[in-house]
Order: sequence, then C-alpha cells, then structure tokens
Amino acid sequence: MQTIEILAWLLPVAVIVAIVAMSIRVLLEYERGVVFTLGRLQAVKGPGLILIIPVVQRMVRVDLRTRVLDVPPQDVISRDNVSVRVNAVVYYRVLDPERAIIQVEAFDQATSQLAQTTLRSVVGQHELDQMLAERDRLNADVQRILDEQTDAWGIKVSNVELKHIDLDEKMVRAIARQAEAERLRRAKIIDAEGELQAAEKLVQAGDIMARNPQSMQLRYLGTLSNIAGEKSSTIVFPLPVDMLNLLRPKE
Repeated sequence: MQTIEILAWLLPVAVIVAIVAMSIRVLLEYERGVVFTLGRLQAVKGPGLILIIPVVQRMVRVDLRTRVLDVPPQDVISRDNVSVRVNAVVYYRVLDPERAIIQVEAFDQATSQLAQTTLRSVVGQHELDQMLAERDRLNADVQRILDEQTDAWGIKVSNVELKHIDLDEKMVRAIARQAEAERLRRAKIIDAEGELQAAEKLVQAGDIMARNPQSMQLRYLGTLSNIAGEKSSTIVFPLPVDMLNLLRPKE
C-alpha cells in the first residue's frame, strides 16, 4: 500500500515537472522566439527566459545575427555574348522575425535562390569589360535589388561582393592578345605624336634661322665643336650655299 501511495504521489509531481520543463525556453541575446497559440501568432518574445504552454503553444527560434550566404557559381552570358562563371557572397540579417517566419516558408533558402537569380540577371546586362572594371557598381546593383525584394520578408541585405569572374581559357588568350594590340596601338600613337612635335619644333627653328642668317653660322660652329670633341679623324665641314653664290663671277 505504501508503494502505491508513493507512486500515486510521485506521478503528479513528475507530470508537473515534465510540463514545467517543456514550458521553459531560454533565448540568447541574439535570438527571438515567434510564439503561436493554437496556430495563431501571439507575440515575438525574448531574449531571456520565457514560458510557453505545451501542446497549446509552439515557438520558432530566429537568429538575428548577420548571416553569410555563399552564392554558388552561376553560368552567365554577358551582353557581348561572352560566357563567364560568377559567384558572390551575400551578407544579410533578419530585422523582423515575425515577417521572416510568416511571410516566407524558409527565408534562408528563399534568399539563396533569389540571390542566384538576381546575380545572373544583373551580370547578364553588362559587357565583359564592365564586369572586370566596375565590380563596385555590380555589387551595389545586386545589393539594392536583393534588399528591395527581401524587405517584405523582414530581411536586410547589408552587402554583396563578387568573389570570382572565371573565363574560358580561349577567352583569356583572346583578352591577352587584345591587351597587347592595345599597348602596341598606344606605342605607335605616342611615337607619331613625338614625330609631330619634333617636326613642329624643326619648322619653328628653320623659321628663326631664316630670319637671322647669323644663327646658321653659329649652328655650324657648334656642330664642328661637337665633332672635334669626339676625336674623329674625319671632319665634315658644311659649306653654306650663300658662300658659293659669293664665289660666282658676276655677269
């Protein structure tokens, strides 16, 4: 009889302890609990110690910390018909736990799929040169579109960074040839500009010497001085045409 009485006394106590244990929830500082009562939203609770009614109430934990989403490589055809593989990393966090649970079934998976489609759409609108030279612009465009789309889910996309833009080996060689041709073109232009400037200076010098014949004689003497300084055994003496005219007999 005593054993039966003890069991009869312990059973209610055990049931009460089990109910209390099932009712206690501890949420960390970065967690929130979305509580449903008989399927209807009651409140968003936390952090700290909260109590729920077993069977009647259910709680869904939501982490408010910034999450890092690694977007898988995406095959994209650029606007100039170049095939590339692009991957990115997305940083986002939950601002409104209530909407993140109610408005979308699985916000992590939904954000991942949306990031992949947005990345393909935005990158496909640009040419290859823009992808390589304007990454900041692409990052801003993808981040803006994602933030606008996920705002209804209570999610804030804080940053998007393109990690890699992989090209086919043939395209890499083609780009290298294009860069080499561009450098050669610039070298020819610089060389031509130098010839043009030199020609302009020679014309200016000729005009000055034509107005002052004495400067030509000084130029001759300077040339002879340079030749003599080189210790050459042969000296070429330029004879002005005006001197030949003076030696001609007068008619």
